Amino acid sequence: MNLEQLATDIREFEGVTRKKSIADIVQIFETVRSEYGDSVVDFGDDAAIIDIGGDDYVLFAADGIWGKIINASPWWAGYGSVVVNVNDISAMGGRPIAMVNVLASSDKNACKELLRGITDGIKKFGVPMVGGHVHPDTPYNALSVAIIGTVKKDCVIRSDTANVGDRVIVAYDMDGQVGPNSKYSWDTTTMKEPASVREKFLIMENIGRAKIVTAGKDISNPGTIGTLGMLLEVSHVGAVVDISRIPCPEGVDFTQWMLIYPATGFVLTVSSEHVQECIKMFDDVDLLAVDAGYITAERKLNITDGRDEVTVFDFDSDTITGIGSK
Repeated sequence: MNLEQLATDIREFEGVTRKKSIADIVQIFETVRSEYGDSVVDFGDDAAIIDIGGDDYVLFAADGIWGKIINASPWWAGYGSVVVNVNDISAMGGRPIAMVNVLASSDKNACKELLRGITDGIKKFGVPMVGGHVHPDTPYNALSVAIIGTVKKDCVIRSDTANVGDRVIVAYDMDGQVGPNSKYSWDTTTMKEPASVREKFLIMENIGRAKIVTAGKDISNPGTIGTLGMLLEVSHVGAVVDISRIPCPEGVDFTQWMLIYPATGFVLTVSSEHVQECIKMFDDVDLLAVDAGYITAERKLNITDGRDEVTVFDFDSDTITGIGSK
């Protein structure tokens, strides 16, 4: 495999480059950030962490669905809006509680399919949709969903807490198929029973309670390496990842797999003494986890094949979201 080409493909992937505007948005809100008195974590993580007193934090997240996905398959977009939001809460060791949505469409058939997809997602994951807003007269189709969850204060898994020397664990549900409307999606849930799906996404709650990881994220639109890059940005560290250790489904191109949104996939940082325990916890719910690298003090994300090593992101000059880049 050509490492230089893989690094370029990851850097230039739309799932990565479309994150760059986030830093500009965050900068606008800096002027009122002092008003967030009860916010423990806001921008830069899978969900904001809100302290409401007591033993639990509230987790609060939102996701908008790519317009190209909505246009390709409104049903898949509606279903996916549940998947991505549940994963944002799960990745932080939390338990999803409820969702709301904002739907825009003047196309009755598209609207019907979006809602059917959301309904099927609710049935699969067991997280209710409790309200929202509809724009029935727009010349375009759009969908955004917000979600809340809870997590014990001493069990939350954050993105900005990776430590130098930690191991990098990647975990996937390998039992899936390339999504019907994008070669960069991996469907691991539509064909499974709800009990199996819920057991898999709730494993992160159990891992959080075991207190064996230092940081983590769900693997999302930037793909495996891009998602790790976002974690490194906010943790102010770097990493070396041995791509030869990363499993790839049979029949799927490896570069495609590195760019894919795996539906049920996580990247974690773990101290050396907890690596095997973490891997076993994933294995117990049929998720394949591997020790793929380590965290460094040098703020670069490098990939290696065991022989050569190249830099994908140098965070002194490169940004993904730009949060924590300075």
